[in-house]
Amino acid sequence: MANGMKRGKLGILVGGGPAPGINGVIAAATIEGVNQGFEVIGFRDGFKWLAQGDTQHYTKLTIDDVKYIHLRGGSILGTARTNPAKSETSMHNVIDVMHKLGVTALVTIGGDDTAFSASQVYRRGKGVIRVAHVPKTIDNDLPLPGATPTFGFETARHNGVFILRNLSEDAHTTSRWYIVISMGRSAGHLALGIGKAAAAAITIIPEEFRGRPVTAEEVCDMIIGSIIKRKAEGTLYGVAVLAEGLIEAMGEKGLVSAVPGGSLDRYGKVVRDDFGHLRLGEIEFGRLMKDILTARLEQLGIKMTFIDKDLGYELRCADPIPFDGEYTRNLGYGAVKFILSPDAAEFGAIISFIDGKMVPLQFEKMLNPETGRFTVRPVNVDGEAYECACHYMIRLEKSDFEDVAQLNRLAAVVAMTPEQFKARFGYLVGLK
Repeated sequence: MANGMKRGKLGILVGGGPAPGINGVIAAATIEGVNQGFEVIGFRDGFKWLAQGDTQHYTKLTIDDVKYIHLRGGSILGTARTNPAKSETSMHNVIDVMHKLGVTALVTIGGDDTAFSASQVYRRGKGVIRVAHVPKTIDNDLPLPGATPTFGFETARHNGVFILRNLSEDAHTTSRWYIVISMGRSAGHLALGIGKAAAAAITIIPEEFRGRPVTAEEVCDMIIGSIIKRKAEGTLYGVAVLAEGLIEAMGEKGLVSAVPGGSLDRYGKVVRDDFGHLRLGEIEFGRLMKDILTARLEQLGIKMTFIDKDLGYELRCADPIPFDGEYTRNLGYGAVKFILSPDAAEFGAIISFIDGKMVPLQFEKMLNPETGRFTVRPVNVDGEAYECACHYMIRLEKSDFEDVAQLNRLAAVVAMTPEQFKARFGYLVGLK
């Protein structure tokens, strides 16, 4: 990979939330960077200190420093959600620190917000600083070509399945239901991946509503339908998985309207981060849904014990499984190879792999020029993979209302006539 590029220093930083495999990218980029003649430095806490013009919060990285970290969770460089592109001063500080330290190349690791910040470093660096971005998120919602997953997703799903299996056994043992809220701000990949693999009774993701308004009441009725259907067959327990992206699908107004008294205060605060996103973790969505479910079931004469459980933070710093261990090594190596290529003098890029080959994707082609973010990759709810997932869930279906004997069994669970049951729950399957 030797070429005429002046080596100087190669900087590495991590932005956004943690994901399994970050250390693998750091290790691979460091090893390859050193082997290619760079002095490698790691910036602490993403863009946080750089945006302040701080030239002290970095550490020199050697092969000895990183050779054992690739299968460890977390990030040896930390991470932060600082958005330097919000301020002209912050971006000026970032570029100024890079120049002062002699940084000629930068590898960023993060999601779409970090990618946008990285693209601004390349643009403002005017070719003096070459930039490669490694896409990372356990949400798997970045539009990488060829349905390639984002690193960290497979490990997060793997660990989430084991947790869900344990919860399912607890639910079985104690005859209760768990309401599990899975991370996934904009897409339901993680929720569906965990729920499908662990055979949850029902998994609900924002994509299935196909852009129409989502209400807490409807989501609760979908779960209640699953509970009724299970009870009709003599099963008194279950696990429902909800993607946290349902919070944004409902919106602040939708959440407030579902809460008795019209205030979210008892369920947390509505807070937004530097990039304008709702901080979903600040809202106790599971407890809110549990309370609404309990009240709606009591109206139907059913007493049920619910336990709400958030699932996400337990997954983000897990040790990567072999898939992500190998994948992140490819990505770190690929990032340095791109930086040393002639293309890196012409554009900054997001690193991807297709069929084992590194493919750099230009920032300008991947980021929406109006929002500065990736176009979200949603779950394909028209494909057989999602169709299969639904077929193995316990949901009310149109056939339940068309089969007279089945309709009678379901209605009896809530002491309704078949007509009353159809009037109450038929809307879930498109019946008026």
